[in-house]
Amino acid sequence: MHSRAEQNSIELFSTCPPSNATDRERYLQRVIDVARWTDDYGYRGILVYTDNGLLDPWLLAQVIIQNTTSLCPLVAVQPVYMHPYSVAKVLTSIAHLYGRRMYLNMVAGGFVNDLAALNDTTPHDRRYERLVEYTTIIKALLGTPGPVSYDGSFYKVDKLRLTPPLAPELFPGILLSASSEAGHSAARVLGATAVKYPKPAAEEELPQDAGSSVGVRVGVIARSTDAEAWEVAHARFPEDRRGQVTHQLAMKTSDSVWHKDLSVREPATERGVYWLGPFQNYKTFCPYLVGSYERVGEVLAQYIALGYTSFILDVPPDQDEVRHIDLGFKQALEVAQW
Repeated sequence: MHSRAEQNSIELFSTCPPSNATDRERYLQRVIDVARWTDDYGYRGILVYTDNGLLDPWLLAQVIIQNTTSLCPLVAVQPVYMHPYSVAKVLTSIAHLYGRRMYLNMVAGGFVNDLAALNDTTPHDRRYERLVEYTTIIKALLGTPGPVSYDGSFYKVDKLRLTPPLAPELFPGILLSASSEAGHSAARVLGATAVKYPKPAAEEELPQDAGSSVGVRVGVIARSTDAEAWEVAHARFPEDRRGQVTHQLAMKTSDSVWHKDLSVREPATERGVYWLGPFQNYKTFCPYLVGSYERVGEVLAQYIALGYTSFILDVPPDQDEVRHIDLGFKQALEVAQW
């Protein structure tokens, strides 16, 4: 089974289940299952989260590689956790062992309490400046045959050499959150795919200076009819007062631009496709598109027409859901006439 999106240069990424959402006894198999489902449908990769409360993403990336044929782990990388040399060393080691390519999701921020516990008090925009230096060193180590020297405000290396060297064809794809101007600027400097949490398609526009590659983080629930899709959506993400309170508390302590932008929007009803219910009930961290294959496909086609070519989708609950999502993208590509 191969996704039509993959055949038409649209990159689809799934998301690895977070370790705090599944019982320990079942978690490993859950990761393997989700990876295999999306690998079978030709997804380019799978996002692996990182924060203080989750398992190490690099260990999960190895599990994913060992249980799939072509799926690329998209590992979230936070500078406070690892030196840039360590990131490059893990990447080249995995490439040497498995001959597989990886992707990096460069993360500037995180939960405020996580950063405070690590004594990281760097302001929002300065974190992106640090991320540029950090990623520049990683790219230089992976792409330069000789030793690397760099003298920046945050990092300094002197004649640092990476062994074993990385094969050029396995150089990682690099994505970066770009919902703020600081994020956009960092993505432009690094030549990274700029990823954002989209507005409704009718309100969305592609920044003129966005660079060569842009993407969105979004969930999809598509079925034969709108009514069936919304029934599934409400069953999977019911109203949760406790979740709403947690969401409100998180909004007050977050300096994330995308978090605040999404939080002030009203949830859509069955009359629309764009839905923030899961986000506002603290069930997931992205908007959802809900409706028939045709309606969801039309909205996806609008994003594609704007130039968004990478889609990072939410965690699929089962294999059949991956099939429904694929049908939505098939419709989108037919509408876009790719």
